[in-house]
Amino acid sequence: MSQLDLKYPAISDLRAKARRRMPKFAFEYVDSGTGTEAGVRSNRAGLDAVRFMPAILRGEVEPDLSCTLLGRDYAQPFGIAPVGMAGLIWPGAEATMAEGAKRNGLIYGQSTVAAARPEETGPIVGDLGWYQHYPVNDPAIRKDMLGRIKAAGWGALVVTVDVPGESRRERQRRANISMPPVITPGMVADMVMHPEWSLGHAKRGMPRMRFVEDYTAALNEDGFTHAGKIIRGSPGWDYIEGCRVEWDGPLIVKGVAEAEDADRLLGMGVDAIWVSNHSGRQFEGGPAAIDTLPPVVEAVAGRAPVLFCSGISGGLDILRAIALGADHVFLGKAWYFALGALGGKGIDHLAYVLRADMTSCMTQIGAGSLAEVKGRLMER
Repeated sequence: MSQLDLKYPAISDLRAKARRRMPKFAFEYVDSGTGTEAGVRSNRAGLDAVRFMPAILRGEVEPDLSCTLLGRDYAQPFGIAPVGMAGLIWPGAEATMAEGAKRNGLIYGQSTVAAARPEETGPIVGDLGWYQHYPVNDPAIRKDMLGRIKAAGWGALVVTVDVPGESRRERQRRANISMPPVITPGMVADMVMHPEWSLGHAKRGMPRMRFVEDYTAALNEDGFTHAGKIIRGSPGWDYIEGCRVEWDGPLIVKGVAEAEDADRLLGMGVDAIWVSNHSGRQFEGGPAAIDTLPPVVEAVAGRAPVLFCSGISGGLDILRAIALGADHVFLGKAWYFALGALGGKGIDHLAYVLRADMTSCMTQIGAGSLAEVKGRLMER
């Protein structure tokens, strides 16, 4: 057992350490939900309601975490979800996360509104990279963006459709987070108290939405202020059709919650369905994400992989989603808590923690493979 495992055996420990090392506004950005955070609590309650029956006298159980997704084998069924403006959370976050994903054989999702361009991180992560695309309001910009993403080597395109407008995220507002950033005296004092974060950003410059800003120059206006003019499109079903024509690799749609939508997307040639409620960061009045998973799985009926994220906080939660039909599970905030707590080695440590947690839980329920996990699920 390593010293890291003794000090940081759970995501909550990494979160606590990251909070101490980051300015308040950076921590609030990654940690917050929206509204009263009822959506965050609903996700947690929904996951906690999924229970397994323990097993006894099964002899030696050697859990196998391996899986196959979209024709590729993985040693574990979890990956890194895209998080916007990750570079604000920790200096150079996107490149460090891409390197950690490559080391650990994890899928790495990068956001359209990352602080790094796809050309900067694509060569690092290779085809383990899935690029998350927010719908844009100009077809010519979309075509150019997708061409750049493909040329940079990203293996799949994830179109996020559950952000039809800006959420308020009140905790972020209270922390004075704005785009573009307006640095107040209080924020300066906070940054002075967190020198490692501040020095890292001093070397790189404050993070900006570099990829989107490449397309705001034509507007002759400030990139941050008018990034919304680029990515705040109001997509309809024809937008997915356009992406399918312009993207010749795996196409995934993220933010699906209704079975009929999943069925329609598959009919349009989408390669995988990603069930998510944006981890309670967009709308708090909907269902827990885990409660929408089984109906979607039933509608997909094995025709394509079903992916899941939102509220995952450990290996047991990963198994809960898999038991309800998910083929692969993604975490977002947790990886950035690990990065903020321990730097690049935090990514390796969290990957270890998740694997160890899954192995322990599978042993307790007598499941030797991911396929056997569902058989130990208690009736909900």
